[in-house]
Amino acid sequence: MALLPETARRVDALVTRAQAEGRGPSVALGVVRAGSLAHLALAGDHPVSDADLQYRIGSISKTMTAVLVMQQRDAGRLALDDPLDKHLPGTPAGALTLRQLLGHASGLQREPDGRWWERTEGVDLGTLVAGLTPEKIAHPPHRAYHYSNLAYGLLGGVLERVTGTPWADLLRERLLEPLGMRRTTYHPTEPYARGYVVHPWHDTLREEPRTDTGAMAPAGQLWSTVADLARWAAFLADPAPDVLAPATLTEMCAPVVISDLDSWTGGHGLGVELYRVGDRVYVGHGGSMPGYVAGLAVHRPSRTAVVDFANSYGLRAGHHVVELARQVLTLVLDAEPAPPAPWRPAGPPAPELAELTGRWWWMGMEYEFRPDPAGDLVGGPVGRPLLRFSPEGPDRWRGRSGSQDGEILTVLRDGAGRPVALDIATFVFTRDPDEVP
Repeated sequence: MALLPETARRVDALVTRAQAEGRGPSVALGVVRAGSLAHLALAGDHPVSDADLQYRIGSISKTMTAVLVMQQRDAGRLALDDPLDKHLPGTPAGALTLRQLLGHASGLQREPDGRWWERTEGVDLGTLVAGLTPEKIAHPPHRAYHYSNLAYGLLGGVLERVTGTPWADLLRERLLEPLGMRRTTYHPTEPYARGYVVHPWHDTLREEPRTDTGAMAPAGQLWSTVADLARWAAFLADPAPDVLAPATLTEMCAPVVISDLDSWTGGHGLGVELYRVGDRVYVGHGGSMPGYVAGLAVHRPSRTAVVDFANSYGLRAGHHVVELARQVLTLVLDAEPAPPAPWRPAGPPAPELAELTGRWWWMGMEYEFRPDPAGDLVGGPVGRPLLRFSPEGPDRWRGRSGSQDGEILTVLRDGAGRPVALDIATFVFTRDPDEVP
């Protein structure tokens, strides 16, 4: 669904301004709605861009590495609380868990040994692991958020050891091919934008190297396009179940650590960054490699996302591609909120569900429960259906959301078999507000 003309004009204006003031050789941005690329905004002519032009996506690669890890977890080949030593034995970081590495809560140092890995040819896994020393643990685990590229190099090694398949091959087989991301590649494939550093005084361009980062590739190697990254954004909004269970992606989007303790506007889940903008939470990631910056921001409830690229190492005058992605995403959501789903009449609920619907009372407060088309019982304070319970056995329901997630609802009956109370994790709801449970 294309953007309305006025929304599209405002998006184009933001991208044009970011390119001009930020002195980016080219900037490309795509808006994704309901699984499809809804708008393409382009600015700059070095080169003239389009939806099929490759840019380097840097650390957005980490989101794909994280999904590969979660696939192996779901298949039972590893556990998130496995220590690193179980899969890469003999390192001084062996007590750190895969969960901590995924969420940047391990305390592991940001970079591996040697020269800046993003700008030099990479080493193999054995050399990367051999460079680990006790000093690489900068903080005790979970003491604070500490972003670590090194952690993702090690996670790539874990994947290789668990599957027997190199990370790049596993990525292609398990993600890129199933999702039709044919223009997302390990090495640049024409047509691609050359990446530059813009001289601060002369406005001249210095072309940057396009390195093979070796064992650090799972942290930032990949190249992609607006069209392909739009497919990835659509997946993060609403995953294909044959690639990753939706519940697993939801798990990935829960915070492992808050990165901004002063205002709680940012955090990190299992491989995805979390951004709070007003009352909304976006998931995504930023990326940078020498000569390139990229952004990805997804609003999962509305299946709306923004992806963007620039082929310079950052933008000037206070512009930032990840902030640009969030700004455009907020603009689109504010200007074109998703229409509510139309109401449709429902079929009769199952008897065991129907008898639990209606008004219940707890501590003088009124709750309302209704049947859900999926066969669940949903409800909460009147007008606020915050709770969901799924049937688990006779008179037994399991909480699936909100404060009662995982808790048990037990139906209490009188001598005639009529439901007279709901025991929700020891809180007893009755039909009569004057009845004391």
